[in-house]
Amino acid sequence: MTRRITALMESWLPVAVGAFLVLVGLGTLVGAPWRYAAAESVVAVAALQILGSLSTVVIGAGVAWLGASGVREKR
Repeated sequence: MTRRITALMESWLPVAVGAFLVLVGLGTLVGAPWRYAAAESVVAVAALQILGSLSTVVIGAGVAWLGASGVREKR
């Protein structure tokens, strides 16, 4: 019983972490935090924050995909 629960947690934990990262990245894009940057650095700040948010979405999707493909291979 304990092994089954542990195996289930190990297999779905990467999927949950990946989904969380995707949601964080999308939430950052929707929230548009670059609106609150100083007037002189809006372009640089916006570019870096958009790049970071998109990177978070891509990394999260990759982690979730790897976790899901690992579950398929174990079965």
